[in-house]
Parts: sequence; C-alpha cells; structure tokens
Amino acid sequence: MHVTPRATMRLQFNAGFTFDDAAALVGYMHRLGISHVYASPILAARAGSTHGYDVIDPTRISDEIGGRAGLERLVAALRRHEMGLILDIVPNHMAVGGDENPWWADVLAKGEASPHARVFDIDWRHPDPERDGKVHAPFLGEDYDRTLAEGALRLVRDDAGRLWVTAHDRRFPIRDEDLPAIFGEGTPDAAEADRLVARYHEPESGPRALHRLLDRQHYHLAWWRTAADEVNWRRFFDIGELAGVRVEDPEVFEATHGLIFELYATGLIDGLRIDHIDGLADPGGYCRRLRARLEDLRDRRPAAAADHAPLILVEKILAPGERLPEDWPVEGTTGYDFMAELGGLLHDPSGRMPLRSLWREITGEPDDPEIEVKAARRQILATAFEADLARTVRAFAALARSRRRDRDLTTAALRRVLTEVVIQVPVYRIYDTGDGHDAADDATIAGAIDRARAHVVPGDRPALERLADWLHGGRAIEGGGVDASAEAGRTDEADPDMLRRAALIRFQQLTAPLAAKAVEDTVFYRQAPLLSCNEVGSEPGAPTLSPAAFHQACIDRRRRHPMGLLATATHDHKRGPDNRMRLAVLSEMVEDWSRTVKAWRRMNMPSQVAPSQVTLDGHMAPHPADELMLYQTLIGVWPAGLDATRAARNTAAGEILPRVAGWWQKALREGKRRSNWVEPDTGYEAACLAFLQAIMGSDSSFPEALDRLVRRITPAAMVNTLAQTVLQLTCPGIPDIYRGSEVLDLSLVDPDNRRPVDHARLAGLLAAETEPAAALESPRDHDAAKQAVIARILALRAGDPALFLTGDYLPLTVTGPAADHLLAFARVGTATEGTQPPHAIILVSRLADRLIPEGGAPLIPAEGWADTLIEIPGPLAGHHHEVLTGERLALREGGLAVSGLLTRLPVAVMTGV
Repeated sequence: MHVTPRATMRLQFNAGFTFDDAAALVGYMHRLGISHVYASPILAARAGSTHGYDVIDPTRISDEIGGRAGLERLVAALRRHEMGLILDIVPNHMAVGGDENPWWADVLAKGEASPHARVFDIDWRHPDPERDGKVHAPFLGEDYDRTLAEGALRLVRDDAGRLWVTAHDRRFPIRDEDLPAIFGEGTPDAAEADRLVARYHEPESGPRALHRLLDRQHYHLAWWRTAADEVNWRRFFDIGELAGVRVEDPEVFEATHGLIFELYATGLIDGLRIDHIDGLADPGGYCRRLRARLEDLRDRRPAAAADHAPLILVEKILAPGERLPEDWPVEGTTGYDFMAELGGLLHDPSGRMPLRSLWREITGEPDDPEIEVKAARRQILATAFEADLARTVRAFAALARSRRRDRDLTTAALRRVLTEVVIQVPVYRIYDTGDGHDAADDATIAGAIDRARAHVVPGDRPALERLADWLHGGRAIEGGGVDASAEAGRTDEADPDMLRRAALIRFQQLTAPLAAKAVEDTVFYRQAPLLSCNEVGSEPGAPTLSPAAFHQACIDRRRRHPMGLLATATHDHKRGPDNRMRLAVLSEMVEDWSRTVKAWRRMNMPSQVAPSQVTLDGHMAPHPADELMLYQTLIGVWPAGLDATRAARNTAAGEILPRVAGWWQKALREGKRRSNWVEPDTGYEAACLAFLQAIMGSDSSFPEALDRLVRRITPAAMVNTLAQTVLQLTCPGIPDIYRGSEVLDLSLVDPDNRRPVDHARLAGLLAAETEPAAALESPRDHDAAKQAVIARILALRAGDPALFLTGDYLPLTVTGPAADHLLAFARVGTATEGTQPPHAIILVSRLADRLIPEGGAPLIPAEGWADTLIEIPGPLAGHHHEVLTGERLALREGGLAVSGLLTRLPVAVMTGV
C-alpha cells in the first residue's frame, strides 16, 4: 500500500473510546486529509486507565479498548483508505503495586531470584541488612503500624491455594518458602487452611504474627509517603506506582518489545512514538537498536501494509538552542519544539518586559524565571527525589572508593556538590554512557559546574572538581558498553570504568525528571506573567522569536528532521492551541490589559465577593499570583460569540465553572507554594473555590466584564489561530492534529484536554464544505473556518506530498511599515527542464491586534498593509491559485503589495498554475 506520511491525528484510546470507535471515524479522518492515525498506548494497562501509559503487561493488547481483534478491524479500515498507524509505546516504565502486573508480582514473590528481576531498575543492595535484597513497596494508604493494627492488612488464600496479603484492594504475594510454616508439611483441606490463615487475624496475636510473616518477604511494605525518601527502584518522575524498566538490557528489550515487533512485521503498525526517551539509560543506543530491529522486519510485512520506512518519533523536550543528537536514527521529535517556536513567533516581543513588570507589581513576587527554576529544582530535589539523589550519590561514592586517589572523597561531600550541579543543568540531560559526549554536552556540563561553584563551600571544591572530571569524561573514560545501570548501587565493583558508566547513567536519569518537574509541573504553575508562554517545550522567560529566527528554525528542521511531527496540541499540553493564541493577544495590548486586570481586582476584592474568605492564617485568599493566573485562565476558556444577554453569560459561566475549578485545584497543588499533592491545604483551596464561584455567580458583574474583553481580543486571536494552523500544515515536518483540535481548542491541562470529542459534529462541519472566509464573519463559525483551512491545505499536501515533505524552504523578504506583521515563505520542489518549479507561497499575518479596527473582522485591512511589499523571486512569479479562497492571482516578479493578497483572509496559500 503506497502511503506517504502527510498528517497524523492523535487518538486517545480507553474504555470510552475503543478501536471500533476509531474505525468509525476513519472515513472522516480520510476526508479531512489525515494519512496516519497516531494512537496512544494500546498495550494492557491498569483497569480503567484513561491514557494507557500505566502498562502492566507488554505482551498483550488491552482488552478494554478492543484487544487484538479490535486492532485488526481498525487497521483494515485504515488500509481501505490507504492510511497508516503510528503507535505510542512506553519503554521507560510499567505500572506496579500489588499483583496487577504479573512480572512485578513475580519479583515480589521471588525477589532477586525472579526471572523478571532484571526487568525493573531495582537497587537490591541496602546498607541496612534487614532491607538488603528487598523491594521497597510504598503502597499503603497510611503508616504501616496503623494499617497493621487496624486490620487493614489481611492474609487471604485464593481459589488456587496461593497466599496473599491484601491492603487497600491490592494483593501482595507470600513466598512459597513460608507455606510450610503456615500450613505444616502436609496439604490441608480448604477448611483447615482457612482456619490456619485465620490465626493471623486474631486481635491479640494476629498483628504480631502477620508482621513476622511480612518481615520475611522479598518486599518491605510501607506508607506511600516514604517513597520519595526510601524507594530503591527508579520511578517515572516522582510517581510511586510507575517503575523504571531496564530496557538497555538486550533480553529486557526483546521481552518488552516482542509484541511491538510482531505488530510491525504483520503490518498492523507503521511507526512508533517513543514516550519519555530521556528516562532511558542510553537513549541513543535504544534508538539504534530499535531502528535495526524494525528494518530487519520490513521484508516480512505484507503488501497491504504501508510501504514507507518505519517511522520513529521521540518525545523529547529541547531547550533553546538544543538539538537532537546527530547519531539518533529517528525522524524527529513529537513536536514540542515546534510548539515553542510558534509561540515565540506569535507573541509580541515588546510586551515581554511590561508583562513581567505587571506581574511583579500585582503579586509582589520576583519576575526572574531563572530564580524560580533554581528554587523549584532545589525544593523538588529535597522533597520528591531524595531517594533518586541518594542512589546517584552512592554510585559516585562507589566510583570514588574504587581509586586510591579518590578514597578520601566523602559521601556527604559528593552529595553536597551533586546537589548543586544537578540544580544547574539547563537541559533535561546530557548523553554520555561512558564513551564520551559531544561538544554541546561538554559545554552544558562546564556551565553547570561553573554555576555550582558559587554555591559550594571551599572545603567541597576538591569534590566538585573531581565530579567535573568524571562528568567531562576525564581520566576514567576507557571502556565501552552501557549495560551497567544495575551496578549503580553496588560498592563491591572494582572496575572504575564500569562504575563511572553506572554513575553517569544515574546522574542523567536524575536530571531529566528533575528538569520536567521543576519547570513543567512547578514553575509553570507558580510564575505566569502570561500563561500562554507556560507550555510544555517552552522555556520560562525564553525570548520571543523573530521571523528571521523562525525561518532559520524551519530551514534547520527541513535539513535535519523533515519528517518530525509539528504539534500545536497534545494530550499533555497545559492549554489548547487556540486558548494560547487568545492569551497571546495580551502581549500586544499590555497597557489595556494592565488597566483591565486592575479594574477586575477592584471589582472582585475578596472582602466584597466572599467576606468570610478574606484571609486564611493571615494570608489573602486567593493570593494575587493565583488570582492573576485565574483571570488569564478564564479569558482562555470563555466562549466567544455569546448572545449579548445576562442569561447567556450565566449559562457560559456555569458550564466552564467545573472545568476551571478542576484546573485551579491542580494548579495550586502543582505550584507547591500554598498547597501541594502530599499535604494539600484544603482550607486555602476551598477559599479559592469560593472566590471563583462568587465572581462567576449570577449576581456578579464580572462575567460581563470578562465577556467584553474576550469580544475585544477575539479578532486578533482568530488571526493567531489561522496563522498557527497554516504554519503547522506548511512548514517542514508532518503536522500532528490532536483529536478535536481541528476546530477551536480552548482546553486546559489534563484531564480537561482529554474530554470526549463530538466527532459527529465535526463530521457534519466538514461535510458542509464551508468557505473559510465566510466562516470568519461570526465567532460562532470560527470552528468551521479552522477546520476548512485544515482540510484545504491537507488536500493540497495529498496532491503533492513531496513538495511539503522534501521541498526547499525559502524565506521571502517583506519590506515596509507593516513588515513585522507578516511572515512569508515558499515551499519549492524540483523543476523539470523548462518548467516552473512546483511551489507554494505562504503568507501569515501576525501581531494583528493594533492593525485591526475596533470591532473589526479577523483581518488586517488594506490600509494596515499600506506600502508593505513582498519580494517574489522570478522563478515563482506568474499565475497562482489561492487554495483557501479559490481566487486566481497574478504574482509579478519583484516587490508586490501585500494589501492585494490578503483581502479576504489573514493567511494565504498560493500555488503556481
């Protein structure tokens, strides 16, 4: 089956959206122009999983979403429409706990002797002899002694005669070696077995007997709160029920990928999206091994399968200026870097500093994001990653003990200097498994060491310099191989090279989750001069992007990763793409926004809207920072185009109130200032919710003021939406459309961005074949306008896939007073002799608010483009067809007036005819 990757649609599978539900949508997706479905994880996950990332068995497909038969039906539907399937997989971790994961349950039952012990990244050695060789199991809902004393821990026997300890609806296996001590040497009948088990539930002796039994197990049951300090296995971030997998082990790699390879060989999938690539011990080695295995299987694929090379896309957050390593054989990232570039381009650089000043004025808090990031890293390292830091310290301490010159480096000193260095690493991680790293990684380490020196006491300087030598790959760099992570906690290994490799892996597997938790899950909820800038893949305080810089990013992507994904929305985004584009307008009107938000604060003074909630423990509730973030959030989700009646506003307020309330609770806890997930301040949260309910209530005048502002910014917001959409579909890369975002997506962070989608409505909109320009006339029709633009450009891509997949990216020069308000470029293919090269010329308006008349349409009028010219190269001059409006245009060589090209829409896609 010949299918060229042109556009993907991300679908979220769960019990409420199965393979058969997806199969019913294939016709719609095909008509929209999608070439590949991009599926969330489909392997067996926890019962009721809404996302699939909590895999419990990588050897089977989830029955909840349709099983193998359902997948085959979906793929058959895709093949009938010449479409492919890309699958999201989770090599980094699996869900664990009691017995739901059979491999984990076997480890709990057999300890290090389990054939699955090598699967999980467990440090079996422990300084305490009573804990040595045991898995720390922090799965109890309250402290161990209380759980035991209150009878919440119960010994039970299943129908097969196996013994388990149950706690909080989970089961933990009892070793086979303990059965004789419980049942004697014989095999008791069921009644006798139940009587013997019942002894462990007697009020007086039962808890002591059960405790002695549990003490003999291969696991150490504990309160969930102990995980951050005591867990002896690598977690996914700080989630205590997702255990890291040692996929760097060849046997583990094959065991966890066997079904994936079979699905590829049989033609049921055509590519892979790799979740959390930075969590792996050796991301580059993993990518190379994965590519080799998939390429080896290509000849086995049936003729009906997609005939392109296997696609491999990695979920990777790139810091500004960071690139994917050159030796990773992948198509590119999942598109967070493109999201960040779009955001940078479509925010007004002149608003950056005034917005920060406004934040400081209202909140009284610092506006320096670097200070906030460092503070968040330090806080999270101490409260959530203590056990991870301790394992990293032990790894470097073992390395120090292996060499005479380093034996006087104390564990305490190494801990202090490691703490300072990991706080200063500006990227998720470097990529060095003992064989050296590139110049960019070397500069990253050098910078982190230099910044750490300011925080290290003089007595610890020798430890810091030795750590720098190890991280730089100094005198202990000989040797190869990366299968050393299991040795990271050992102190009896004499080979310094192996110990260094193990320590490096631990270091890199610590910096990646620390960076994510500090930025995405803390600072983005703590500091928000403008929330649209706080998006996954963006850097706090990162500068806006000029058109020239955006062009260069596109040229680089076309050269390096022309098949990487281009995302504007994902299942993990903080805000939907059109929510962000609406908030971005505030960067263009900071003075108006400043006056407005100050007026809102006076209108909504807590003493007026919720007198009983004025202060909590002497602190204002909500804090001004939380209040300012709330206003921005309400602007982002408020529906545009409401009837200008109080009843319509009250209905809208009632509909969005639960969504915003859910977001606010999550935001308060993620920010970790006035509440958190471990010790939530329910009083403060309740006060904030009361404030929200009061200002959005039927007696409040605030919804009218909110509606007034949203009406004011909607035209410019829609210009941003169309600009973002057109760029996603025409820049180098493969556009990825998150399900439902083909129309306006004003969603908030999960679970809000994973709400069910009304696909029947979307199919009806597409069938109406709306003219984009006509749909711009009313905000109520903006859904149809966005979808129609997508459908028309994807039809263009289907007609000439090579133009957008491999064609050159040519920036076009714009001059004149409004030059900064237009981005122009061409995608140019290869010409045959004597003919004009196939090409598309793309124009998008930007920063349109100040050029749109008050109450005007989402369009910069002709006078706004006065004396602004676009330079048309000779080979591209001639007659053109405007794809979005159907107009015929004659483009002459040289300077051409922009005012004549953007008369009906703020964007244009023109192809030569």
